[in-house]
Amino acid sequence: MANLEKPGLEVCLSPALLHLYDTKGAIVVIIDIFRATSTITAALHNGAKCVIPVASVSECITIGENLPGSITAGERDGKIAEGLQYGNSPLEYPAEFILGKTLVLTTTNGTRLLHMVKGASEILIGSFLNLSALCDYLISKNSRVLLGCASWKDRFNLEDTLFAGAVVDRVQHAFDINCDGARAAKHLYAQSKGNYIDFLTDSSHYRRLSAYGLQHDMEYCATADLHPVVPYLDGNQIII
Repeated sequence: MANLEKPGLEVCLSPALLHLYDTKGAIVVIIDIFRATSTITAALHNGAKCVIPVASVSECITIGENLPGSITAGERDGKIAEGLQYGNSPLEYPAEFILGKTLVLTTTNGTRLLHMVKGASEILIGSFLNLSALCDYLISKNSRVLLGCASWKDRFNLEDTLFAGAVVDRVQHAFDINCDGARAAKHLYAQSKGNYIDFLTDSSHYRRLSAYGLQHDMEYCATADLHPVVPYLDGNQIII
């Protein structure tokens, strides 16, 4: 008889809670909507050779100095980090610029969370930009999933949780979900009624990045399915 048991799905609302979840053998989805995972998804779909996520600015600079064809990029607290060439905006990496290049990226929250995950069977990149492609992939794998929100310096944030809720809403029929983080995310998503950016304009991170004039960035990051790819970590590189 076929095994009809569904795999589990959980949502971790902050990196500070990651130690409470079993990532060994799970598919872990890294979520940093404003803006790391959105930038990674856009750059790869636009033809980047790969993205190398690093935890520190110094490491980013060192790799960039020793890797021909690479671009160093990233931010700290929403601004381009000193010593890096470019920032953490998906709009900075159109095909005519990024095609065939390696993006070495460090960010305040998203790349940090990625390096915290241990023992996962796969580490994927999630954003509204690849929402449908990601959901289809998770359903096809029929494996245990943890949606990991990068949050903001370990504090709960709306945008990552909203995206997690969008994923839960789409894939819930294929998973056994007994996780209050997932339930809360789904309820939050229902409140948005699909108007992601309107829902997020009163969020702390939206306000923070708006102070730097990045409203257009966030509108882009909150647009579904512009880049239908599923980036994944392969060694120390993210590829598609």
